[in-house]
Amino acid sequence: MIKGLLGKKVGMTQVFDEAGNRVPVTVVDVSSNVVVQKKSSHGKDGYSAIKLGFGKVKKLEKEGKEPKWRLNKPRVGVFTEAGIEEPRRHVREIRVPESILDDFEVGQELGPELFSLGDWIDVTGTSKGSGFTGVMKRHNFAGAKATHGTHEFFRHGGSIGMSATPAHVLKGMKMPGQHGNRQVTIQNLQVMGVMEEDGALLIKGGIPGPNGGIVLIRTATKKVAV
Repeated sequence: MIKGLLGKKVGMTQVFDEAGNRVPVTVVDVSSNVVVQKKSSHGKDGYSAIKLGFGKVKKLEKEGKEPKWRLNKPRVGVFTEAGIEEPRRHVREIRVPESILDDFEVGQELGPELFSLGDWIDVTGTSKGSGFTGVMKRHNFAGAKATHGTHEFFRHGGSIGMSATPAHVLKGMKMPGQHGNRQVTIQNLQVMGVMEEDGALLIKGGIPGPNGGIVLIRTATKKVAV
């Protein structure tokens, strides 16, 4: 069964397994997930999926005025139409088989109990951005030698093309540029703990993004050999 949740990266800590080995884990808050919409391959959408909402939204309260959600009206309207009283900040869609659509209901609250200890998962998030960086940091270049008269070119990438043929820089040449701040998926991570009371999952190893970043947790599509 394909399962998925949205979550917020809280930080890293450590746990000990049955053999007494110390295992680094990432704590992910997955509370307040709610099913916003179901899509069927037999409907107008043409494919089967569920749409999840995550992240609490505060109300803007001013004296003499009716409290309003700190979210624009179209986004609030999506939740109102679905019969959900509290809108969510983030909305993502997860493809699921048509056969399990009946296991979900619009307005249903989902939490860490959706996963079990030992489950294999894929985690998708936005990696930390490093801005505009050179080839040594961006592509792990070695740089130029620091002897025999080299000066001002210690961290340069060197030649990027030929003069006569083909007389242009080849497409895909590794050069300085934007580093990080892109969607990254880490596959085949393992659930090391399910904290139902705290609404959190413990995931073995590191996951993309900074603390507070939003991640998508799904059932692994390529289970590693054990």
